Amino acid sequence: MDRFNSIAAQGNRVVTDVLDDMDRLVGLTPEDALFKARRFRPEFVDGTEICRASVLHPANDQGLGADLRLALGLRMAQLNAHKTLAADYRAQLLALEPTPQIIALADGATDLEEPLATIARHVDLITLEPIKATAGDIARLAAAGFSNPQIVALSELIAFVNFQVRVATGLSLMRSA
Repeated sequence: MDRFNSIAAQGNRVVTDVLDDMDRLVGLTPEDALFKARRFRPEFVDGTEICRASVLHPANDQGLGADLRLALGLRMAQLNAHKTLAADYRAQLLALEPTPQIIALADGATDLEEPLATIARHVDLITLEPIKATAGDIARLAAAGFSNPQIVALSELIAFVNFQVRVATGLSLMRSA
């Protein structure tokens, strides 16, 4: 169990005076004013790290392994054209030596075997055009064999990665101003 899963399981706070994943993505150091400004909201910094750990490396993965989660993170980062986040997800994914099918999913393929094709369509829809999503999209996940807990876990992952892109983009814009 990594440090953040342990913290999440125990309900404790992350130390906010050290670099977190968001700082690293944006290139912040403890000396940066923006790093210090983020610490005015320690619950946000802590919550983001705990959420990251819980969606990418949960204690119970609901049958959605780390390779799949990281591949989907990479896919969404690429859909959002966030090169830094995509490179980070790619490095984590490749460290797991994923199958060619998982690599294809990560790299945006759509001609995938089931159930990866259904996951890819859903991730792409929610990332690019969430307003077009309907209850039928959830029904398609269920028809592809996903349980309610798996659909919830997938939804949490999609929400987190898209949140991560937006926060990192906003912080990068602030840093460059």
